[in-house]
Amino acid sequence: MLAAQGIPKMAAAVAFDETGGPITFRPEHPVKQPGELKPGEVLVKVEYTDTDLHAYKGDWPIPSKRPLVGGHEGTGPIVAIAGKSSRLSPLASRLSPLASRLSPLAPRLSPLAPRLSPLAPRLSPLASRRGRTNLRLGQNVGLKWMADSCLNCELCRTGYESSCPQLQLHGFTVDGSFQQYAVSFARHVTPIPEGLPLSLASPILCGGLTVYKAIKNCRTKATTAIGLQVVAIDTGDDKKKLCASYGADKFVDFMEHKDPAALIDAVKKVCDGLGPHAAVIAAAGAAAYEQALQYLRPSGTLVAVGLPHDAYIKANVFWTVLRNLHIVGSHVGNRQDAIEALDFAARGKVAPRIEIAPLSKLPEVYDRMDKGLLPGRVVLKNF
Repeated sequence: MLAAQGIPKMAAAVAFDETGGPITFRPEHPVKQPGELKPGEVLVKVEYTDTDLHAYKGDWPIPSKRPLVGGHEGTGPIVAIAGKSSRLSPLASRLSPLASRLSPLAPRLSPLAPRLSPLAPRLSPLASRRGRTNLRLGQNVGLKWMADSCLNCELCRTGYESSCPQLQLHGFTVDGSFQQYAVSFARHVTPIPEGLPLSLASPILCGGLTVYKAIKNCRTKATTAIGLQVVAIDTGDDKKKLCASYGADKFVDFMEHKDPAALIDAVKKVCDGLGPHAAVIAAAGAAAYEQALQYLRPSGTLVAVGLPHDAYIKANVFWTVLRNLHIVGSHVGNRQDAIEALDFAARGKVAPRIEIAPLSKLPEVYDRMDKGLLPGRVVLKNF
């Protein structure tokens, strides 16, 4: 076990005792002490966090824990690491037996022999490293929406950690980052690149990561061959300016096209009359999905990201088949996606537009979110 000095037994937190109920500020919330951490757990002193209205409102068809300390996208330094914590996949322990098998195979595979033999001594140390961690005290890390997964099932092994049957979620199934000291899991916390401010890293850890993964899921050759030309669909001058500042090539204001057919035509018009190759739908409204299926060009891909309450994607089977449309669900991203997304931000390729507010303003921020009055992201400074 490793621990910094001065970890208090009590610290401030924000909790929800009931769905959509009063937001409770707790000045004396218990802090899990270093000696109480289970193997694999770390304690993070949260400096910044982002909001999550869905967990508070309870408008998803899966229940969250109650009472709940909400919040994810928390960032801050590690102040304690439990003994036997590991960031290595359980697969590491399976690699060790391969070491003894590789050397005997080398003579039989003469062309590969010079390459195989050196691998044997390299594989064995991986297993002995199990039980250790490459995290360190004081290291800045991020607490994503995805808190933990088994890393051993087929879904985890193939990069779909967010669909793991043992998935844990910050601020939903386990307490999140609306507290000064949060417990997380060594194998899933994400190191923050040096030089990247924690306030800017925070919105990348869920919102930015989710969109980054969705773009990777667009399945269009144009993405890698000639780059993306982006059409943003939103409403209002503030959103138009924000999208332009991020490099959007075109902007379609859906409030100027209240008739669905007119909106569909407007989107097609700015896309050579054929429609876009892909549509990433981040809106929490069912209409956006139905419209996307109509304005996509043949062979286009709809990437479902936004989670409207009790909504269904209604696709005409005949035209979906004849137009070769693809419908893809994209639930955040895996650990590697998170590292890549933060690297983009660290290199200045992405600069989130943020407003910093104290965590005490959470009720006001929720109200603005509910009314759609936030052009960018609000990052909350912890107590």
